Amino acid sequence: MKFFIDTANLAAIEEANSLGVLDGVTTNPSLMAKEGISGKENIISHYKKICEIVDGDISAEVLSTTFEEMIKEGEELAALHPNIVVKIPMIKDGVKAIKYFSQKGIRTNCTLIFSPGQALLAAKAGASYVSPFLGRLDDISTDGLHLIEEIRLIFDNYGYETEILAASIRHSMHIINCAKIGADVVTCPLQPILSLLNHPLTDNGLAQFIKDSQKMI
Repeated sequence: MKFFIDTANLAAIEEANSLGVLDGVTTNPSLMAKEGISGKENIISHYKKICEIVDGDISAEVLSTTFEEMIKEGEELAALHPNIVVKIPMIKDGVKAIKYFSQKGIRTNCTLIFSPGQALLAAKAGASYVSPFLGRLDDISTDGLHLIEEIRLIFDNYGYETEILAASIRHSMHIINCAKIGADVVTCPLQPILSLLNHPLTDNGLAQFIKDSQKMI
């Protein structure tokens, strides 16, 4: 399973990359705004900086919602770096744009997926990734992990090569359960990734090893 970090914070990206397990980055307008990044030139410059840090797929989201505007914006983003994946919203014009980009050899990530039908349409149109938001489904008392299971079954049934990129990951158990179900990728903030390191028995064991090693000296 691939690990992506879902942020626009360069320090967090660098820290995750230093672990040696990072495969890519996802961003969105909200994450850019959180870092105080606005304006086309600044956003473009920030994507370039991310591409310099991580040697992996970088999802760059279009801000447009019409077919023509998404095509123009997506082509500009794709031209920035070979690792850029154009992030497209799950709307009618978005599906049309995914089909267009797939025919042009431009990779896409269909975002804001909340149902198996949406994932199926995106895969049928040729999306490289679909991003089901499991945490947001959990927030409204719906089983987000079940959505991942349904998409996995459908894609396996028909041999779709579209990768399932589990998004809206809130904690380490989301990551573990996505791995069990067969998600191809998880994307999340830095903290859930770091939480995978933690176990009290590891801490206790290490403390004992250190204590015993001091006796040997």
